[in-house]
Amino acid sequence: MAQARISAKASEGAQQHPQQQQQSGGQLRGRFYRSTSMADRSSRLLENLDQLELRVEAFRDAASAMEQEKEILLEMIHNIQNSQDMRHISEGEREELNLTANRLMGRTLTVEVSVETIRNAQQQESLLHATKMIDEIVNKLLDDLEDAKMRLMSLYGACTSDVPAGPIDQKFQSVVIGCAIEDQKKIKRRLETLLRNLENSEKSITLLEHQKSSVRQSCNSKQD
Repeated sequence: MAQARISAKASEGAQQHPQQQQQSGGQLRGRFYRSTSMADRSSRLLENLDQLELRVEAFRDAASAMEQEKEILLEMIHNIQNSQDMRHISEGEREELNLTANRLMGRTLTVEVSVETIRNAQQQESLLHATKMIDEIVNKLLDDLEDAKMRLMSLYGACTSDVPAGPIDQKFQSVVIGCAIEDQKKIKRRLETLLRNLENSEKSITLLEHQKSSVRQSCNSKQD
């Protein structure tokens, strides 16, 4: 009888052991499948974020392009209002054209586009320093136009990768390098705008002087 009970328990244990192994194997397989599923989800989420990052950068680029377009439009309207052609038309025509230009400028100014640049403390300090250096030259434009133009060209030469036509302001270059990339582009655009305006001013002054000279010659000819 005792032997029979021992044999029965051994048989029962043998039957239970495969069941436990099967349950344990099922749990392992379940964990393995869950792990694979989590990896797939993580990969899918990462891929989505990568795609969104591309769209975010494209969005910022588009907004920056709109900022530049606004600056260009305002500059063009301003140049038309101050052009020599506007000085050589009738008062009534000039008034009408100025009204149209002011209307266009007002509508342009209603568009607000702002792309904030993320900067660390050093980049912020570099931007302030670069802006101050440009402002100092701009504030002295009326004192010496030619000197201001040469200094602005040396600053611009420090911002471009092209071979500059003149000297480069090494100090300004080291300051600009410390700025954020987006700020570097804005500094370069500002200098380009300033130089264009100076060139237009010089053309206006040259044309005006030529007209004055022509008037003087005409008067002298009549006197003779």
